[in-house]
Amino acid sequence: MTDLATEVIARAAADGVTIATAESLTAGLVAAALADVPGASSVLQGGIVAYQRSVKQNLLGVDAALLAGAGAVDPRVAAAMAEGARTALGADVGLATTGVAGPSAHEGKPVGTVFTAVSTARRTLTTEHRFAGDREAVRAASRDAVLAEVLEELTRGTNRSEG
Repeated sequence: MTDLATEVIARAAADGVTIATAESLTAGLVAAALADVPGASSVLQGGIVAYQRSVKQNLLGVDAALLAGAGAVDPRVAAAMAEGARTALGADVGLATTGVAGPSAHEGKPVGTVFTAVSTARRTLTTEHRFAGDREAVRAASRDAVLAEVLEELTRGTNRSEG
C-alpha cells in the first residue's frame, strides 16, 4: 500500500466519492494500490486493464479513429479512457494511465512517455510525464503520478456530480 493510495481512499471516503480506473501500462497497479487500503470497498468501483487497443475501444469507448491516428499513447486517449472508466463503472471519478514502460519505444514514443488522466463529471485533466528508469520504475512512477493527481482533484472538490 502506498501513502498516496491511503490518502486518496481517506479523502474520497470522507467526501462520499467513488473511483474507477482504466489502466494500460500500469496493468492494474493503480487499482491494486487503492484496493490494498482498508476501507477501499467504499470508494473503489472497479478497474479495467486495457492493454490492447481493442479493449480501449470496446470496453472504454475510445474512438477507433483516434486510436488509429494518434496511437494508444496520447493525451486524448488517456482522457477518453478515464471518461470511459467513470461512465462504464458508474463512478464519480475515473483515472487512466497509458504510456511506454519499455524496454523499447512504442509507436514512435520513447520509453518513459506516459499520459495520465483524471475525469470527473465537470472536467477531465490530462498530464504528460517523462519518467526515467526501467520498466518497473516507469510503471510505479505512473501509478504514483495518477494517484497524486486524483488526490489534488479531490482536494479541489471538483469531483462531485451535478445533483
